[in-house]
Amino acid sequence: MNVQISKNSLVAASKVSGTYVYNLVGEHLGQVEDVMIHKVDGQVAYAIMGFGGLLGIGEKFHPVPWSLLKYDTEQGGYLVPLDKDTLMKAPSFGRSELTEDDTLWRDEIHSYYNVPPYWS
Repeated sequence: MNVQISKNSLVAASKVSGTYVYNLVGEHLGQVEDVMIHKVDGQVAYAIMGFGGLLGIGEKFHPVPWSLLKYDTEQGGYLVPLDKDTLMKAPSFGRSELTEDDTLWRDEIHSYYNVPPYWS
C-alpha cells in the first residue's frame, strides 16, 4: 500500500474525538468518542462510538475497527460501510469494560464486523 503524505495528513487523537461518522449514503451515524491505540506498536485499533444513556449514565460504547473508517474530506468526517441498524446491534460495552483486558471483547468485535484483526 502506498500512503500519500500530504499537508494535514496527520491528526491529533484529541481532534478525532467528536468527528462525525457517516455511512456510505451520507447518513449521520454518530461521532467518535475516543480512539483505542495499541500501547506497543502505536497502531490505532478502534474508534469508539457512544450511543444511548442520559447525560453519560447508561451509555454503551461501540468499538469499531479502525480499518473500517475512511476519512472523507468533503464530508469532514469518517465514512463506514455500515448502516445505523448494524451499528446499533453491534457489541457494546461500558467504559470500564473497554479499559480492561481487550482480549475479553476484541475477537467478538472483529467477528461481528467481519474484518481481520488489527494484530494479524
